[in-house]
Amino acid sequence: MSKGYWIAHISVHDPDGYTQYTDRNGAVYAKYGGRLLVRGGTFEAVEGEARDRNVVVEYPSYEAALAAYHSPEYAEAKKYRQASSDGELLVIEGYDGPQPGE
Repeated sequence: MSKGYWIAHISVHDPDGYTQYTDRNGAVYAKYGGRLLVRGGTFEAVEGEARDRNVVVEYPSYEAALAAYHSPEYAEAKKYRQASSDGELLVIEGYDGPQPGE
């Protein structure tokens, strides 16, 4: 079974409001088996435009990633993210097939 991921690119315009979001999202990650792989961090936009903040959350499955996003707990947290930032968030299925060159 392929893992699932949230991939978010965010520009925060209200840091205090965004903190309200981050204070709540950890409980959602824990409930649905999410694990932060990327949270902010130094980056270089080598192609295209970039937002200020990048986040990748890994879930045990695509279904778990979708369930977390559509959960009532995340709906509550999401209100704070949407009010304090702009961005994109994808829920995407991971790939566990053969790698090129193998």
